[in-house]
Amino acid sequence: MTASPLIECIPNFSEGQRPDVIAAIVDAIRSAAPVQILDSSSNADHNRTVVTFAGTPEAVETAAFAGIRAAAQLIDMNEQRGEHPRLGAADVVPFVPLRDATLSDCVAIARRLGERVGNQLSIPVYLYEDAALLPERKNLEDVRRGQYEALKVAISTDPARLPDFGPAQLGKAGAVIIGARPPLIAFNVFLNTADVQIAKHIARAIRQSSGGFRYVKASGFLVEGRAQVSMNLTNFEQTPIHRVVELIRREAARYGVGVAFSELIGLTPEAALIDAAQWYLQLDRFTPDQLLERRIQQPEAQPIAEAALAGAALTRDFVATVASGTPTPGGGAVAALAGALGAALAEMVAQLTAGRKKYAEVEADMQSIIGQAAELRGKLLTGIDQDMAAYGSVMSAFKIPKDDPTRETAIQQALTLAAEVPLLIMNDALAAMLLASSVAALGNINAISDAAVSAHMALAAIESAALNVRINAKSMTSAAQSEHFRTKAQDITQAARTLHGQIIAKVETRAGI
Repeated sequence: MTASPLIECIPNFSEGQRPDVIAAIVDAIRSAAPVQILDSSSNADHNRTVVTFAGTPEAVETAAFAGIRAAAQLIDMNEQRGEHPRLGAADVVPFVPLRDATLSDCVAIARRLGERVGNQLSIPVYLYEDAALLPERKNLEDVRRGQYEALKVAISTDPARLPDFGPAQLGKAGAVIIGARPPLIAFNVFLNTADVQIAKHIARAIRQSSGGFRYVKASGFLVEGRAQVSMNLTNFEQTPIHRVVELIRREAARYGVGVAFSELIGLTPEAALIDAAQWYLQLDRFTPDQLLERRIQQPEAQPIAEAALAGAALTRDFVATVASGTPTPGGGAVAALAGALGAALAEMVAQLTAGRKKYAEVEADMQSIIGQAAELRGKLLTGIDQDMAAYGSVMSAFKIPKDDPTRETAIQQALTLAAEVPLLIMNDALAAMLLASSVAALGNINAISDAAVSAHMALAAIESAALNVRINAKSMTSAAQSEHFRTKAQDITQAARTLHGQIIAKVETRAGI
């Protein structure tokens, strides 16, 4: 099965001092969609938190919106103070392509999200880097110039500061800057001095805007009682970490100080650290496949038994996650998995029938079933992610403050999605059951019991998903819409129960039991 495209999102929130607020924002991201939280890094002096998460394009876009909304509700920019420049509660939200994705894909996500944030949350949005609509907004520093305090006045008086989306008015959540860019490295060097002016002088010497290294953005701050050179390295292949660090050492020596230590904020590409190690150790003949961990991960180095157990390990992980006590994956995701297993068993029986002389007369039928079952299997597995995302949308909608006029509309939209997803699962599972019926009648007699189990799994998926449809339909304010979903679910369930009985009778007759 082809892996889904993978996108990384690294939102920066203007809060690094209140653990409860940080936890609430991260939880909003996690619960909104099936994304993986890769890292969360906070700094009290900067009063800033950087969260890194990844997932499919749809999941990442949904989770980013939830994070922006939570930050807007929990952070008041009129009270927020910190060393780091900022425009808003959710200050900057970049998207980065990781696997089977392009910068163009990230640009599309950034612009869709920007429009949604502007329209639904009434927060001014500025697009930057590759997503910028105006060339003068490509550079983050230019967009953020003057920070929140200056923008409060300029946004409604200076045409050049009009947002790309949302109102030309700044509320307590400030503005959000959304964009698309290649991977960058957030890297800080601490000096063994408290003189922040030295850090500022060094930052000026190394950053591109002041005549230093290309692809380096830098500022000087006082953090934890030490002068800090804070940097973003936007292209580590063209300007590697070690080159920047060595210049910092030389500049620091000029002022009679040295480097105390350095730190990474968030995650970094492995290649950047390999480059630094290769340079410092003068490993001129080094190749990355000399790394033990890389060699172990190569397919030819993995024992056959380990590779064969990979699928079982993934299944154990999923079951363990279901049992972990988190709301997702829950019953809807399990229903989708049951449907996928039903389709897989029908496909298996067809595979065991196709190509055998005894069943030559049904060869064309089996080949057709193999293709249809594979497609249904993929759709039902996708339903696992869709169900978790739908649940996250409902939870996020109910967390909107009760005095927010958009709350009820958001809840009803989320409930509709939460009913549509299990209804799709029901339809796909019923289609899988029809394939089970065909292989029960025509398939290899030696696999006839598998056709029956296929029907059992598909029925379990349908009965389970129907509960989710009915529960979400019950809370809909539109009686007509509620009745539509309930009737659809009832019709599919009744058809499935009838078909299930017919399949089991067919199997018992052929098997003589």
